[in-house]
Amino acid sequence: MTDAGPIKPAPRKRRLVARANVRLTADELAELSEAAAIAKLSLSEYVRRRSLGRPVIASADLATVSELRRLGGFLKQVHTTSGGAYSEATAAAILAIRRYIETMSAS
Repeated sequence: MTDAGPIKPAPRKRRLVARANVRLTADELAELSEAAAIAKLSLSEYVRRRSLGRPVIASADLATVSELRRLGGFLKQVHTTSGGAYSEATAAAILAIRRYIETMSAS
């Protein structure tokens, strides 16, 4: 058995030592903050990744899923209050919403 040489220490987490000040509008800051929250990243990490061309892999857009679920609930209410008058259309729309939510959750 040969000696592989000294054991290298485990790589340290990179130290962030520099700052870049960027001026933004309030709307731009809100948009970046929301995108970072959806991606479950800090604002700094999100901006770093986006500006350096690194991937930002976000979980399903929670706000979109929430809105789709709300829309599905509204369609169920339309179905109920109309006495089923639009049953084919509402059933198709609810199924499409459910499939889209599943697709978003899988990616």
